[in-house]
Amino acid sequence: MVSMEVLDKVAREIDSLRDEMVSTLIELIKIPAISPDFGGTGEYDKAEKLLEILRSLPFDKVETFNAPDPRAKNGVRPNIVAYYYGESDERLWILSHLDVVPPGEGWTVTEPFKPIVKDGKVYGRGSEDNGQAIVSSLYAVKALMDLGIRPKRTVVLAFVSDEETGSKYGIEWLIKNHPELFKKDDLVLVPDGGNSEGTFIEVAEKSILWMKIKVKGKQAHASMPHKGINAHRIASELLVSLDKFLHEKYSKRDQLYDPPESTFEPTMVNNPAGSPNVIPGEHEFVFDCRVLPDYSLDEIIGDVRKICTEITEKYKASYDLEILQRLDAPKPTDPNSKIVNLLKEALKLLRNKEPIVGGIGGGTFAAFFRKIGIPAVVWATLDETAHQPNEYAKIENIVEDAKVMAALSLL
Repeated sequence: MVSMEVLDKVAREIDSLRDEMVSTLIELIKIPAISPDFGGTGEYDKAEKLLEILRSLPFDKVETFNAPDPRAKNGVRPNIVAYYYGESDERLWILSHLDVVPPGEGWTVTEPFKPIVKDGKVYGRGSEDNGQAIVSSLYAVKALMDLGIRPKRTVVLAFVSDEETGSKYGIEWLIKNHPELFKKDDLVLVPDGGNSEGTFIEVAEKSILWMKIKVKGKQAHASMPHKGINAHRIASELLVSLDKFLHEKYSKRDQLYDPPESTFEPTMVNNPAGSPNVIPGEHEFVFDCRVLPDYSLDEIIGDVRKICTEITEKYKASYDLEILQRLDAPKPTDPNSKIVNLLKEALKLLRNKEPIVGGIGGGTFAAFFRKIGIPAVVWATLDETAHQPNEYAKIENIVEDAKVMAALSLL
């Protein structure tokens, strides 16, 4: 059992690295790492900067695994794994993602990739999601290195690509193509979700289903609607019908999750009518569904197809259904598993707080570990500004989370 004296010593060392942590986060934010799916060039430049930092530190091993993607810079999506060996064979993985979402609109504090420090916060796209985790995990290990301390268990830091668009070139690719990297008794922390008090430990996620439905009618002049089939009107009826049906049929509640029910949200719409006087011959919309694991996504898709067929045939129209993303929720991490109990212990020791264990509607790559039988938890101290304009990371959260991560390696 590690002593409080050692934990205090490590905490003081992390405090001394505060300014360096902020500088590192600023440098990383300056490098856009946007998926080709969003029109970006990928994570290559950001990975190179991070590798430069990792190679300046005494890690025992640093490896890069490049997932091929011809759309990305140099044709690859990099995934970095760095090891700092411990006194035992047990391993603690801490996983962060390199990619960020597009900047969006509405920024007022600074430009998305021109980070600034203001009021104890670092502003910029990717600061909280997931730059905070990258920096916290990196400096948790650096503090141990600076003090000459070997952790109780080996720390494996992974910095992966493509989290924001499904992990096809990130952790999913690593697990599929390099299964030798992972062991059943690994402990896994994903610092990509939480609350502002740092008290929420996520052990379960809902299934994710993104559906794009395109209604196909017949374009016509708006003054002669009888000559066309208004895809917009049909799609509107279809959207409302699906929204009502899905919420009514799949209405079970489970208090483990927040929110406790399945959600079915229409999010995007589009049609080619470029003028008010054109009846659109096509209209498409997207549903983002976050579904309790009790329900079958195949059954939901079957219900959606049935309703789409009934409504479009009524108007002599047709439709296409495209599944943009699907992730069937795996079995939750046992709330009494070792990684959960270690994290609870660290939070009690360092913050004197009683954590809450639960599930979420969002998806993280913890799900990929749960799917192969490795218990994983999602935890961080966040103000939850991810994907918003004026995204920021609190400097205090970066520093204090690093202390918890270091403690996890020592307890």
